[in-house]
Amino acid sequence: MTMPISSGHVSPLSSSVESSRSAVSWGAIIAGAVAAAAITLLLTLLGSGLGLTMVSPWSSEGVSATTFAISTAIWIVVVQWISSGMGGYITGRLRTRWTGTQTDEVFFRDTAHGILAWALSTLIIAGTLTSAVTSTINSGVQAASTLTSGAAVATASAASAADSGPTAYFVDSLLRPADPGASTAETNAQDAAQVSRILINGAAAGEIPADDRAYLGRLIAVRTGLSEADANARVDTVLKSIADAKVSAQEAADTARKAGATLALLTALSLLVGAFIAGVSAALGGRERDVVDESFIKG
Repeated sequence: MTMPISSGHVSPLSSSVESSRSAVSWGAIIAGAVAAAAITLLLTLLGSGLGLTMVSPWSSEGVSATTFAISTAIWIVVVQWISSGMGGYITGRLRTRWTGTQTDEVFFRDTAHGILAWALSTLIIAGTLTSAVTSTINSGVQAASTLTSGAAVATASAASAADSGPTAYFVDSLLRPADPGASTAETNAQDAAQVSRILINGAAAGEIPADDRAYLGRLIAVRTGLSEADANARVDTVLKSIADAKVSAQEAADTARKAGATLALLTALSLLVGAFIAGVSAALGGRERDVVDESFIKG
């Protein structure tokens, strides 16, 4: 027995037919991603070659560090934009044409394909260059952490000989006698070891205690033949040199940290812009493909 169907009523299933064909053209996405990754590698090598020609070990030649850093940042942005644009355009031109689809939906799908190609190429590049990128971004952090681990550095320095450790230059400055012939190698070694340990302890604690400072003055006066006032003045001068060197190292570490943070933020911004460029390029490539196909069909 058949059920009567009321006139004017249309089943929703009869008016909606779901396509069994996927809207994602993975072949085009992979092709665009591979092209973008290859272009990125090519431009990166080109930029590295040009960068090496800009620097020089001679102080009078080559560009400054600031100019080199700015040029590197600009090149990173240019590489990302060119590779994203080319990868997105290739994806749009190679994707399968959709028939019976509204114009807005075609635009959305093309844009999505470009972004997917950009994402895949980014993952490919990140997978092959993870160590280099991580080293670049964390260079400032590593430099800062090295400076803040003063106690560990001081402990390692204590194991070194006084004549080859990191404080050897300052020890020599403190123990330099007024008459070089008045000292012997044995006394030099013993006193240098004491001074070295005092300086190492002061570096670990952040300052030299007053008793150690006074002892240094008396020791320098005895060893060098200087007056106690002149010996204390020498101690103050050398300790100020050590403090200035520490400040310079901290400033260098802070500069490296800021440079690493700026590079990370700039890279993230360029990636976001690259994703936008990839989507727009894919939409343009897809539209040109559809125009060519329609012209070919009509012709």
